[in-house]
Amino acid sequence: MPAFMKIGEKQMSTTDANTSSLVTKIRWVVESANARIKRWNFFDRVLPSSQVPFICDYIKIVCGISNKYFPPLSTGCTEEDSLVAAKMQYLSRQINKLKEEVEEKKLDTRSAIWKHPDELQDFPRLDEDQLRELTCGTYQVKLASSYAEEHFGNGCDIMVHKEDQSLIRVRIRSRHISSKSYLLWIRYDEGSVIGWYCRCRAGARVVGMCAHIAAVLWYLGLGHDMESLRSVRDWSKFIDDAAVIPDAIHESESEDDSSDCLNNRLPALHKYKCVL
Repeated sequence: MPAFMKIGEKQMSTTDANTSSLVTKIRWVVESANARIKRWNFFDRVLPSSQVPFICDYIKIVCGISNKYFPPLSTGCTEEDSLVAAKMQYLSRQINKLKEEVEEKKLDTRSAIWKHPDELQDFPRLDEDQLRELTCGTYQVKLASSYAEEHFGNGCDIMVHKEDQSLIRVRIRSRHISSKSYLLWIRYDEGSVIGWYCRCRAGARVVGMCAHIAAVLWYLGLGHDMESLRSVRDWSKFIDDAAVIPDAIHESESEDDSSDCLNNRLPALHKYKCVL
């Protein structure tokens, strides 16, 4: 079972967060298998008691179809998986040094020591393989692109420490509650990211990282130099305001003027007709 926060706590400890990450890593394949079964409408609801004698046969049929036509849930290399497991077990025994630094130096309350950077050219360039190594999996990497565009498409609140240029602070909104935001810190050197800490529920862990930190690393290390973040489109620019009605044509206008005005308004009228 993963760890749970105790009453009155706002964040899991580093040890509990690391343990939960280990449990999730070995538990996801079970949940994925259950999801494949529940993909069938018959099993995606409470079954009547009259079906109890037949459920076992139905489950075997559904699992047989899934095993035949769906790709295997685990397609990785056994040797690589063993290396990832050894790395996660080692990290689970470590402490979050950046978290201790934030609490000791009160970096979450001292706003005067931060400034907006002109640019972060020295931030290490990352590819998806490096991100997967940092996150110890693919889940956060898959979320990072859409999450980054949602929050960083028009710029984001990135600050850099005035005295320590290798430490940045970012304020980012919650994935689930738009009115809630979290502070996170990332420390890096010339070629790699060496520490992270987020104030979210599981942000103290060092076995992988939360989705907030992964999104920032994706944005700064991989997606920031792209021409645009295209994973999520802004459809609002294709919507016209139906309350905006063209001016009426007065009878006093000449026939030529009326024709010109009508011709100029035809595209707009056609647009409103489509909206209606």
